[in-house]
Amino acid sequence: MTKEAMMKNVLLLIHDDEGQEARLQAALDLTRALDGHLSCIDVTLSSAMVGEYYSLGVAPATLIRDECEGEGRNKIMLEARLEHEDVPWDWADATGDLVDGVCDAAMLADIIVLNRKLGQNPYPDMGDVAGRILMRARAPVVAMPEDYRRLALKRALVAWDGQASAAATLRACVPILQRAEAVEIFMVRDGAEKAEPTLAAEYLSRHGVHASVRVLSDGLHAADQLIEAEAAAFVADYILMGAYTHGRLMETFGGVTKRMLRNARVPLILGH
Repeated sequence: MTKEAMMKNVLLLIHDDEGQEARLQAALDLTRALDGHLSCIDVTLSSAMVGEYYSLGVAPATLIRDECEGEGRNKIMLEARLEHEDVPWDWADATGDLVDGVCDAAMLADIIVLNRKLGQNPYPDMGDVAGRILMRARAPVVAMPEDYRRLALKRALVAWDGQASAAATLRACVPILQRAEAVEIFMVRDGAEKAEPTLAAEYLSRHGVHASVRVLSDGLHAADQLIEAEAAAFVADYILMGAYTHGRLMETFGGVTKRMLRNARVPLILGH
């Protein structure tokens, strides 16, 4: 009998912005599914960060006061909600930059729940925040669309490029994939892959996850467009992928991963 891999510690960014509800609901869904523990890191922006993130034309002292008062009200509201949820949780407070606050709290996190967009004023660019945390943290990142209200885990599309980051993300997220009813490993072949998707499928099978494999050779379309099209055809609940760093599939971090953070229609689970 296959023993389930373990993933228990879910870290959630708390900040009073339009993506908070999507993050919260996803973190609760994930914590329940994993029978885990939810750790909330509440980041109040420092004076420097307030000035950087928020629109100009308002006195800095007013912005700082509004930020602190808003986060105080937000904490009271969310702690009251969490008292009625069926998950164990704890709460920590930090002041400063969102990225630094999350990364400092993520040392023992198994997975981090963030947003993937929200670049409009007066809110921080959560796509940029997610990307920066992804490159620094040692845990996979869930990047939620801001209009989602749950994280379904039944149908998983694994975007496979045959590189080390994809393999590391796959290994780390076995506990999530074990909860899927259907998993597809999808690769756009470009010649740079170091491991075939069939090897990934064989690895998952040893953990009780039986995945199908689909390989596409397409030199005309960007990889992110093909991944999104495949996710729609597969009716994926989420896309799991490594931060692409090699070959046509990525170019640089500013390529496929950044475009997926900006445009993906379903939640992303990313690792580096």
